[in-house]
Parts: sequence; C-alpha cells; structure tokens
Amino acid sequence: MTRVAAIDCGTNSIRLLVADADPRTGELVDLDRRMTIVRLGQGVDRTGRLAPEALERTFAACREYAAAVKEYGAQRLRFVATSASRDAENRDEFVRGVLDILGVEPEVITGDQEAEFSFTGATKELKGRADLAKPFLVVDIGGGSTEFVVGDEGVRAARSVDVGCVRMTERHLVVDGKVTDPPTAGQIAAMRADIEAALDLAERTVPLREAHTLVGLAGSVTTVAAIALGLEAYDSERIHHARIGLERVRSISDDLLRATHAQRAAYPAMHPGRVDVIAAGALVLLAIMERIGAREVVVSEHDILDGIAWSIA
Repeated sequence: MTRVAAIDCGTNSIRLLVADADPRTGELVDLDRRMTIVRLGQGVDRTGRLAPEALERTFAACREYAAAVKEYGAQRLRFVATSASRDAENRDEFVRGVLDILGVEPEVITGDQEAEFSFTGATKELKGRADLAKPFLVVDIGGGSTEFVVGDEGVRAARSVDVGCVRMTERHLVVDGKVTDPPTAGQIAAMRADIEAALDLAERTVPLREAHTLVGLAGSVTTVAAIALGLEAYDSERIHHARIGLERVRSISDDLLRATHAQRAAYPAMHPGRVDVIAAGALVLLAIMERIGAREVVVSEHDILDGIAWSIA
C-alpha cells in the first residue's frame, strides 16, 4: 500500500482525498475525503483575474488540507488545478500561495488531462459491471468547464468546453451583481443556447452519441441525485452509483430553474455553496442527456480525485 494525497482545485470547490492505494489489486481505501466551497472562479469569466477574496478562501482551505496531509503521513501529494486557474491572468499569485502552504506546486492541467483523470477515477469500479454497456461517456460538470470523455478500457476521445455551473450562472443569471431569483425565461433560453453551442463543439472531437452508458460526476450531478433520491441529508454511499432517469432529471431541472433562492436552499441535501449555481448545473446535465438520448445517468462519487490518486500510486 502507498499512502497518497490528491487535491483537486476547481472553479467552485477544492477537494482533498487521502487514501491507501494498492496498484496490484486496484484497491483504493479512503482515509479522508472532504470538500470546501471556495468559489475560486468568482468573476474570472468577467475580469480574467482571480479575486483577492477568492484566493484567500482557497488558501484558508489549503492550510486545513496541509494539516490533514501531515496528520495522515501521506507519502506523496499531487495538487491539480483546473478551469479557473487556467483562465486567470494572475495565476502566478495562486501558484506561489499554494507552494508556500503545501510545499508542492499546483499543476494547472489542460482540459484533456482533466478529462483523463476523471475517466480513470469514475470507471475503475464500473468496467466489470455486466449491467452497464460500453463505451462509457464520462461527463464531469464543474464550475467553469465540463469534460467529456468516451472510452472503454481507456480513453478514446476527450474534450473540455467552457460550460460549468458557475460560469453559466455568472454569464447569464447575474444582473447588477445579483443572481436573478428566479431566472427569467429569456435568461434560461440564453443559457440553454450557450450550452447547446458547447455541446456542438464537444461533438466535433468526441462521439458523444456512440456511448451506451452515461456516467455523471461532480457536485451538480450528485446534488441532483440527492434531490431525486429524496435524501434528508447528503449521503455519498447512497448517491454513489445511483441511476437517475431522464424524466426525473428534467423535472428537477425545471423545478430548480423556477425556484427562489430560499426554495433551493430548503432542499435538505443542498450544500449552501451550491444554492446559487445548482440550477445552471442541472440544466447542463439535462441538455447533455437530451443531446445523446440517454435514458439515465449513473452517478459517481469517484472522479478526478481518484484519478489523481491513482496517477501517483
């Protein structure tokens, strides 16, 4: 066994996994898996820069994670940064801060690398399932971007597009610095058009419609699953590998887009940091399912974090 630590810093959240990995058996045993909403990508789509307050929230989480990595005695640590830090003019400030706190330089990976890690993490447990036909389409709906990966045993094709729950919310649902509550029909139509254009772009290089099993990752998908399952509290064991049908996803997406902030926050399993962006995330998921004709989505709690951990195991 090798004790490894993986950190995934995205547009909306930063997550830590400390695990014992055995490459011979393919076993990955979680010791600590946690998530903090830091909204690193706050305003990046508009300003092109990481906001000082967003950096400080992220560095505060890094300090907590550094303590956990030390406590567990992880032998190897890899820090991967995704969409927001790729886009920002002042990403060097982010890199220096992480290096000072954790002693490793964050790897600002490409969208294709991000997609490959996501595919590995999401499908390692699914490949032997007789009830799930290949190829898989793994979709990782993040804050700033969405990754699409089609593959069987390995990746056939991958593409990252700049459509995520935070980016879509800030681009289409924010007026005078506030999220419209609830969105107007015009705002929803504009957001849907943006998503469809991104799907057109993804389909130029990834054969989305050839996939037989859709696997959905990240907070927007798991939150939709929690709502669909009627959970009174977030329960990752029940969410992991849940299968949510198209009509249920459509109903939840419609409800979230019609809801006020208070109504969205009232869902028992809703993380406070997702309340303003979940409607956009659900719409991205719905648009993908309708585009490829998926009857259901298989929800995975194992994703890029697990892929990062395997990459250093």
